[in-house]
Amino acid sequence: MVKLILGEKGSGKTKWLIDNANKDMKEGNGNIAFIDVDDNHIFTLNYNVRLINAMEFNILNIESFYGFLCGLIGMDYDVEKIYVDSIYKVIKLDIPSLEKLVENLNIISEKFEIEFFINIDYTMEQIPENLKEYCIELEVEYAI
Repeated sequence: MVKLILGEKGSGKTKWLIDNANKDMKEGNGNIAFIDVDDNHIFTLNYNVRLINAMEFNILNIESFYGFLCGLIGMDYDVEKIYVDSIYKVIKLDIPSLEKLVENLNIISEKFEIEFFINIDYTMEQIPENLKEYCIELEVEYAI
């Protein structure tokens, strides 16, 4: 399963990811990875959630990001869920790239039974129909 977390800046996308990663860590029996562009959330995430700073891995585009995710899965077959925050700050996430990423992640999601939750800087109005089934749009009320 692939879910794109949508919302305007300040709508609480990062808080939603952190809250759900922490909840899933307590309730699940697999490993949880949280990919971010810095280490700022090290103290807000459950210590068992694996925080990975994407900036340390020279991710340049959507293809290298996909390869990075595949490497993470290949290294740890117990990964149950992967949360991705703010990757749009590092790579270009236009609609065609997003469509290709969702298509590729759906394949490995089914094969390895992994769920992906990716925070993107779009609103539902900006998303094409073929991607809407993958979207969770947050309202400003969820924000801190």
